[in-house]
Amino acid sequence: MRNAARCLHAFGAASRYPDIRVYPGAAKPLLRPAKHDPEIHGVDGLGGVDGLPDPDSPEVARWFAKDPDGVHVRALDGLSRAVRQTWNNGSGRKVSIISSGPMTNIALFVVVYPELLEAVEEFVSHAAQIVLDTPVKKTMIPLNVTHTAIVTRAIHARLRSPSSPPQDPNAPLPNAATKLRHTLSTLISFFADTYKDTFGFNDGPPLHDALTVAYVSQPELFRATRFRVDVELTGTHSSGETVVDVWNYLACDENVWGAGGKNCIVTQSVDVERFFDFFHECVLSCDSVSPLNIVQTI
Repeated sequence: MRNAARCLHAFGAASRYPDIRVYPGAAKPLLRPAKHDPEIHGVDGLGGVDGLPDPDSPEVARWFAKDPDGVHVRALDGLSRAVRQTWNNGSGRKVSIISSGPMTNIALFVVVYPELLEAVEEFVSHAAQIVLDTPVKKTMIPLNVTHTAIVTRAIHARLRSPSSPPQDPNAPLPNAATKLRHTLSTLISFFADTYKDTFGFNDGPPLHDALTVAYVSQPELFRATRFRVDVELTGTHSSGETVVDVWNYLACDENVWGAGGKNCIVTQSVDVERFFDFFHECVLSCDSVSPLNIVQTI
């Protein structure tokens, strides 16, 4: 919750989307114990990042949704309210819901508010069985796709200084052109080191979560196929793994998005070059409004 608010501040969201708010989600998974990966993401989830405001600062606290008594509004309430208001009993628009992490809050939403499922255009995510069985269109961005979106040294250099000419791969990275670019670079550098040490990624770290947003914004960047997808819930050594019926062994209804049907679109590749062009365009857009780039004088 705090990291989401810190990023909204850094990206200058207040100048364009002042009504955005951040809601705390579920405290733990529905079935399994909570698990964190500090060796990958750092103790605070944004390991190694430099330049973001302190998690307890007023710049962060202003983004939290609170009720009239000053109590945080939970994600389940915020999500249902946003869907209901946007849909407006059918006279408004349907929504696409992106989950870039655990899907506990989405699972709670589909169980508690089944009447709002008609207002959902699509879930874009990784996978959870409760959501996969929901009769709503779903798209999954699996790791074999996200692991192709590698922040190579050339891409990292362009992030730090878009006006610098291409460099020798062994040359030092250019100086960051702005404070926002410095902040993003420190995060990527930390992630690059942990991914190299843990998974052996020598060319750079992958950008997982950004691909879910890119899919909703520009689905034409992806090649995808509809399959039956389930999550292994009982296996001793494979519990939680996603199983995709790539050979169509199961007799599934092509027209059903929930239980018993081909329930999920699975992306199989992404146009990496165009994706990173889109990524750089987003950073450039944020660069022009980010409070991190404002030079304060005394």
